[in-house]
Amino acid sequence: MQVISSQQAADLLEDGMTVAASGFGGCCHPEAITAAVEERFLASGKPRNLRLLFAASAGDRQTRGMGHFGYEGLVACVIAGGWRGTPRLGRLAIEEKIEAHCWPQGVIAQLYRAIAAGQPGVITHIGLGSFMDPLHGGGRMNATTPRALVERVSLRGKEWLLYPSMPLDCVLLRGTTGDEDGNITLEDEAFPLDVLAMAQAGRNSGGSVIVQVKRIAERGSLPPGDVRIPAALVDYVVVCDDPAQHGVSFAETDNIAYTGRVRMAVSRLQPAPLSADKIIQRRAFLELAPLHRPTINLGIGIAAGIGRIASEEGFDDYTVTIESGVIGGVPAEELSFGAAVNPTAIVPQASQFDFYDGGGLDIAFLGMAEVDKHGAVNVSRFNNSIVGVGGFTNISQTAGHVVYLGAFSAGGAEISVADGRLDIIRDGRVCKIVDHVDQISSSPAFAPEGQSQLVVTERAVFRVIDGCLTLTEFAPGIDLAAHVLDRLPKGVAVSDQLKQMDRRLFSTHAMKDFAP
Repeated sequence: MQVISSQQAADLLEDGMTVAASGFGGCCHPEAITAAVEERFLASGKPRNLRLLFAASAGDRQTRGMGHFGYEGLVACVIAGGWRGTPRLGRLAIEEKIEAHCWPQGVIAQLYRAIAAGQPGVITHIGLGSFMDPLHGGGRMNATTPRALVERVSLRGKEWLLYPSMPLDCVLLRGTTGDEDGNITLEDEAFPLDVLAMAQAGRNSGGSVIVQVKRIAERGSLPPGDVRIPAALVDYVVVCDDPAQHGVSFAETDNIAYTGRVRMAVSRLQPAPLSADKIIQRRAFLELAPLHRPTINLGIGIAAGIGRIASEEGFDDYTVTIESGVIGGVPAEELSFGAAVNPTAIVPQASQFDFYDGGGLDIAFLGMAEVDKHGAVNVSRFNNSIVGVGGFTNISQTAGHVVYLGAFSAGGAEISVADGRLDIIRDGRVCKIVDHVDQISSSPAFAPEGQSQLVVTERAVFRVIDGCLTLTEFAPGIDLAAHVLDRLPKGVAVSDQLKQMDRRLFSTHAMKDFAP
């Protein structure tokens, strides 16, 4: 192992390399190294035509993280699960300046193990029927991308998708402490992600493995059980003592409650003010409350607020999981999303997705951008922007129950809640219930047998019944015809048991305060 500067690390990247990097949102990304790559490119025009591989969205939704690679000429191809945090790369894809592929986050996490083991790739049912299926584009995100890399294969009488392995020329990782031999520990990181598998994949591909750390420790001083990346897998170490480039996330310098080093005293969360979003979260919570000790997933955005609703209602008999590998605790939000205060366990990201893909989740709460008359959901590409699927497809295609959350309309809506009713002062220009979604991120046609699918908005609730999106509930106070029925596409059914949404949802008091 050799200790080098971030600039020297950037100089190791050569034209045409396939580069993989760790990161999840604002956490666990080797920021000093990728920032140095950007600086080198702007100064010299080198390296050029890199191919990037990363699982989760890794960036601050502006310029940091994998956003440092967002220049025409620097990158030729991106294969990623989450694009939301890297709008520079998304813009290059929209402008047809790079080849762009979107694969499920969990698949890419598992792919590192397949590359390390010399396997042909990941064979899975995840993505069947979606835009990642070769029958629907194979994950291609623009016209510049000449062909799909994903293949359909038949095995034991069933159809599967093969996401192919590829050799990695350079792997960029982050740890906390490296010893003089190159053994790496992660004691200050919010979670390990897949650093071991990525390092193994880089080594077995004949590539270079570069790890950014905070400090160098004496040879033999690190407890063997704490070593996450053995020295035999590490070629170079970059020491970064700048908190701006090695904080626990892009939002926080450190948070020892994320790592379990200290258990923080967490007071009950303060109730959120009554709003249209809170109505949606409350209605979704009603699907959680009857379940017996469920294992759940809360997606990013509006779905993450269900934890606050559960706290307000005095309900804590469930186990929350996050795609990053975190289990239990209180999920963090925004640029620290993926971490949790007081987690009960932290496992590798790929292992978390193994559990998800096998049907381990009892219920999942996920955001939606648009839903069509058949119940297909799009979260990955809309309004001329690329967001990617992240772990959405892994989860939506395997959980026992799925609740999709989102506003009924978009574009200038003004809605208030008062006196137990919803008041739509000005409606949004665009209804998010559509005839056909722009891109199928998940299709109920490929959901596991028995899965229930619910779509919750502030004014209406829908269920997918026999392949048809069906209106089952509406909010008190609205004009049902003008505010819902007249805006729905043909083919959306109306239940014979159509009823008003529970009035408790629209109260300033906790729902538990009402007499049964």
